[in-house]
Amino acid sequence: MNKIAFVFPGQGSQKIGMGKDLIENYPEANILFNIANKVLKKEGVDIGKICFEGPEEELKNTVNAQPAILTISTILYKLLRKNKIKPSIVAGHSLGEYSALVASSAIKFEDAVMLVRKRGEYMQSAAPAGTGSMLAIIGLEKDEISKMCEKIKDIGLVKIANHNSPTQIVVSGENKALEKLSIMAKEKGASMVIPLKVSAPFHSSFMETAKENLARYLEKVKIDNPKIPIRCNVSADYMCNKEEVRSALIKQMTHPVEWVDSITKIYSEGINYFIEVGPGKVLKGLIKQIIPESNVFNVFDSNSLQNVVEKMEEVL
Repeated sequence: MNKIAFVFPGQGSQKIGMGKDLIENYPEANILFNIANKVLKKEGVDIGKICFEGPEEELKNTVNAQPAILTISTILYKLLRKNKIKPSIVAGHSLGEYSALVASSAIKFEDAVMLVRKRGEYMQSAAPAGTGSMLAIIGLEKDEISKMCEKIKDIGLVKIANHNSPTQIVVSGENKALEKLSIMAKEKGASMVIPLKVSAPFHSSFMETAKENLARYLEKVKIDNPKIPIRCNVSADYMCNKEEVRSALIKQMTHPVEWVDSITKIYSEGINYFIEVGPGKVLKGLIKQIIPESNVFNVFDSNSLQNVVEKMEEVL
């Protein structure tokens, strides 16, 4: 019998209109949007309205994007389970790790909604605006980029933030150092250097304050042992109990996302089917780069859900 991994996307996959057709077609979507809105009522947020209508700047805002993506991902997860498609293992990219923890029953959905809202607030306020950002470098390997980061440390701090695929690396750092790294990477033969539209240098030591704030907030959040095996961003190992979950979420704020190792380890366990559960198709592309022979699908709306349900009936 073929086994499936569910993978959950992170920030940047949001899109105005996401979830609208789910609300129209599935009562489960309405229920979860209502729960999310109830949780965020004190914050003056209507997450459904932001998802369906925007404006884009509001949806892109870290404090809104995080609960919005988590909500859509959880709805789609519930609908896959309703159709008897069950993962053998789950993983999530950065923010997506929280969706994966909801899927594995380690964190309740309503708790996760407020948790990622707070995470967004802490991340946004950790580094003063304009001090740092992130770059995606396409076409160079991790070791080569690490050496370049070391060479420019006198200009400013830059560290690898996401090891997304063998030749897609995201770095976080101070703006002056990022400008220098961008020039160096192009000279070394990078096919693309893309400045990311983020408000701060995430997954780096710049997030130390955010890490401390999150650790304090997590003391109030009920975490259970995961019921579905879940791979951790920071180590690519399993998070087997609630203490490991708590520790991993805190570390994730200042450590890189080891996505290549996570996917490679999942594949090594004989899992060759991956479903990206949530808006966008970023992870689908990355997984195909990491494991070209893998079978990867993505579920982001009613049509794609139906397509995947039909496909899985053939292979399961």
